[in-house]
Amino acid sequence: MLCRDRRFRLVRAPPGRSLSRLANITRSRWAYLAGCVAVTAGVVAHLPMVMMARDMGYRLAGMPVDGAMIAGMALILGGIILAAYGLLSPPALTSADAIEVVAPEDLPLGAAHWKLMTALVVALAIDVMKPASLGFTVPGMAAEYGLTRSAASLLPFAALTGTVLGSILWGALADHYGRRASILLSAVMFVGTSICGAMPSFYWNLGMCLLMGLAAGGMLPVTYALLAEMMPSHHRGWSLVLVGGLGAVGGYFAASAISAWLQPMFGWRILWLSNLPTGLLLIALGRAIPESAGFLIAHDRKAEAEAVLKRFHVSVRKASSSVPRPKAAAQTSTTARLVALSVCGLAWGLANFGLLLWLPAEFVERGYSVGLASGLLAKSSLIAFPTVFLAAALYARWSSKGALAAMIVFTLAGLVLLARFAAWGGSPVLPISLLLVGTNGIIAIILPYAAENFGLSVRGRATGWVAACTKAGGLAAQALGLIGMIPTIGHAAIAILVPTALSLILVLRYGQETRGLDLRAVD
Repeated sequence: MLCRDRRFRLVRAPPGRSLSRLANITRSRWAYLAGCVAVTAGVVAHLPMVMMARDMGYRLAGMPVDGAMIAGMALILGGIILAAYGLLSPPALTSADAIEVVAPEDLPLGAAHWKLMTALVVALAIDVMKPASLGFTVPGMAAEYGLTRSAASLLPFAALTGTVLGSILWGALADHYGRRASILLSAVMFVGTSICGAMPSFYWNLGMCLLMGLAAGGMLPVTYALLAEMMPSHHRGWSLVLVGGLGAVGGYFAASAISAWLQPMFGWRILWLSNLPTGLLLIALGRAIPESAGFLIAHDRKAEAEAVLKRFHVSVRKASSSVPRPKAAAQTSTTARLVALSVCGLAWGLANFGLLLWLPAEFVERGYSVGLASGLLAKSSLIAFPTVFLAAALYARWSSKGALAAMIVFTLAGLVLLARFAAWGGSPVLPISLLLVGTNGIIAIILPYAAENFGLSVRGRATGWVAACTKAGGLAAQALGLIGMIPTIGHAAIAILVPTALSLILVLRYGQETRGLDLRAVD
């Protein structure tokens, strides 16, 4: 029987050490704020070039990079370094007299919890919006720069490469410097990469897109680690899945809305320039995003942990040995769990960034009109839309491990029926719908599940690695497109069946049940 109380041992520092630590915190805050101002000023320095091209439909291809833009790039680079220094240099605090903090695991959701969930939904929507904008910018970018289809595909390839590297790097940063610090560093980089909208050369856009991918890929897994550590066990499962699902839907909606409303007036560049206001919004939301209390305690930042916990109405009192600790959870090998989720992520990436992106062209080759092909995909997407709510309900009410396995089964069924459609024809609506239900469900569950499967000291890195695997599958699929070796839908479906089936076996064998689990038992 797991204990219903969570106890943290906090300490108070000697007065001299507290004053020194306060000075360090003040310097870090000023460095971060100065970095934000410098990055914003660097972006603003690029805007006159954009406005000069207003009479040419905001076409900048071939225009020279002027002195103001060079100075702006220097400000952005220096600002990111300064902000990183402010965010990634937390002062340590050694122990003195101990106190203890007790937080009931069935603590009702208060205003602080709802504020955190709302802030993270917006943060994830902004994060998802960045790579989602690629599909809306590529046609206009290709037309302006005169790119071939193969050259234009370098842009999503660069973005996916960035997300893979960012997920791994930011996971390590989150475990070493903090969850909140990593999220805010992504926000600063989002602001800086808005100069993509002012670049006169396609290759400058490639570089900026790689940086954008670093920030976007890094922030995604860190938000799940933070939310997992701040929510009571009774509410953790559904909140993780729902926040992630709503963030993904919101991000795609924001990208499509900006494209529909503003691209006709300002061209494709407006989708990159929108990184400036959305990045600043995320920086402003930083006040509503606390650092993980568990992380703070593990890194000897006790007074900060106490302040965070008080915001969530957690009681603080003098230490005693009266509160029992939870028994360690029965766990399978950490390596085995990581391999199982990695294979699942790779299979999802192959299906989502490969198979589903190749479907429209396949339908057109089979004689469907572009409009009919788009209509089939839209109809299937509509059927699959409630998946996020289904996934949240299964995850929280039934079984976290079982919910992920069920979504893998849906994906397998869709792949089998799609291979059958490719061989014998018929209606593709059912196989595509099953495939979309499965893939939407997997991505809604896999990162929250990863955050709950690994202990505090490696949670950021493990979740980041799984997130990197979801993008790496897509990177492999895009590489096939770059070298002109896109398989037929039937062959692709059969090939993806193998890692998908393997992931189901591994999850069932090595995955652990995390529904209602006290994360101290994992830590």
